[in-house]
Amino acid sequence: MSRRRTLSTKKKLVLLVSAAAVAGGGAFALAATSNAASVQNAASSTVCQGLATAFGNNEKFIADQRAAPDAQSEARIANREAVLAQIKVQQEASGCEVGESAQDSQTDTPPAASVPPAAAPEETAPAEDTGADAGAGAATGEQVCNGSTVTLSGEAGAPAASSNQFPAGTKLKVTNLDNNKSTTVEVTATSGSCALLNNAAFELVREPGKFLIRNARIERVG
Repeated sequence: MSRRRTLSTKKKLVLLVSAAAVAGGGAFALAATSNAASVQNAASSTVCQGLATAFGNNEKFIADQRAAPDAQSEARIANREAVLAQIKVQQEASGCEVGESAQDSQTDTPPAASVPPAAAPEETAPAEDTGADAGAGAATGEQVCNGSTVTLSGEAGAPAASSNQFPAGTKLKVTNLDNNKSTTVEVTATSGSCALLNNAAFELVREPGKFLIRNARIERVG
């Protein structure tokens, strides 16, 4: 007559605890993997949104030039079409939808000409350099375009900006309030937003991996 081996109560308890530990470890690993994927997806979404905004702003600029052309419109349009091609390359490299377009959702303030001028302090002369300013926290000019975001045009060359608010030659100080970096640049062209920075200028104030500055301060200093 055969006898079945029975486990003592103590051994059963040990086996149950071991099984629970294994199951708990698996759940922890799955949770960690899920959190890492969520962070990566959020970062990718931010990059894609920034590129789409840059694409949309450049598209709007081209449409505006075609709607009201002047002697320089053809050259400007050709330049911006090259910018759009470069943004498509960046979208593909970042895993974004190529050609995705989204214009800046923020509402710009009226042109400076229609805003009553503020009393300017005596020392309002802009810094001549175009590098990152050391004292980004202190205002040096008249704050303009409140609530506007800042993105990049994709254009090469020395640090510069384009704007739909200010004429060529205007000096703008752009501060990224998220990292307290700022740069003073000259407006050299027209665009579809208050301040659109070229690649060199944007690199001076950007946060790594981001193509859009949502928390920005824009000042007219010249």
